[in-house]
Amino acid sequence: MSVTEAPPAHPAKAEVRKPSTRRRLVPYWLLLPGILWLLVFFALPMVYQASTSVQTGSLEKGFQVTWHFRTYWDALADYYPQFVRSLLYAGTATLLCLLLGYPLAYLIAFKAGRWRNLALVLVVAPFFTSFLIRTLAWKTILADGGAVVDVLNTLHVLDVTAWLGWTESNRVLATPMAVVCGLTYNFLPFMILPLYTSLERIDGRLHEAASDLYATPSTTFRKVTLPLSMPGVVSGTLLTFIPASGDYVNAELLGSTDTKMVGSVIQTQFLRVLDYPTAAALSFILMAVVLLVVTVYIRRSGTEDLV
Repeated sequence: MSVTEAPPAHPAKAEVRKPSTRRRLVPYWLLLPGILWLLVFFALPMVYQASTSVQTGSLEKGFQVTWHFRTYWDALADYYPQFVRSLLYAGTATLLCLLLGYPLAYLIAFKAGRWRNLALVLVVAPFFTSFLIRTLAWKTILADGGAVVDVLNTLHVLDVTAWLGWTESNRVLATPMAVVCGLTYNFLPFMILPLYTSLERIDGRLHEAASDLYATPSTTFRKVTLPLSMPGVVSGTLLTFIPASGDYVNAELLGSTDTKMVGSVIQTQFLRVLDYPTAAALSFILMAVVLLVVTVYIRRSGTEDLV
């Protein structure tokens, strides 16, 4: 090529078209209904309850925002036993749901075969009935002189639970055990479904590889199945513990005055005593406590992938 000859021209670069402004705004328009829903039905009520919690007055004279933050301290000082009881009952019910739900979810995911869909329908079948009706049914199941109480008496189980303070010597109804049984039954599907989803996603070839490496079934479970199912464990425990800690239906219908949970106190303050500031303060304290427990639990669980 001579000195005067021009170098070959480079091929023209493909023109990169930037998306139009309207197209860039499409995702935000799709999110707008959900954002409005959260603002109207979540954020605004939260702001209203926050303002109510720092008010003083009465229903007859009216309530005024006086920034009376002592309401929080008084509510916690007066009702801390109900807070402790709520966390204890919710934690116990969550543990029982995990112990009952994990084997069932495991069987559905790996052993049910063609009966898998039927088993899943049976898991969610309680949702076809009202929460109130399901809880009232437990009053019949745990009634004095019923079959359940007779069997527990025959096996001397009630003697042990009465010594622990969870039942009386010859009855279950209106005791802590009755409340925990109701919580466990009502929230068990919330544990099973996330566990099943997490277990069902596990690649079966991993179990085959563990067997090829001469791992026993227990070792395969500890080293493969359980670690890979931890997102389901975390999700299930959260979906069980959070609503159980604020529940009041089971405590009202299956318990007594000695088994009241903080949800029962909030309901009473709102609808019977009509002390709205105290009820709002109790609600925010419960939310803060549950948020703290959940945050610590998620950090300690060692998993960031939630189902």
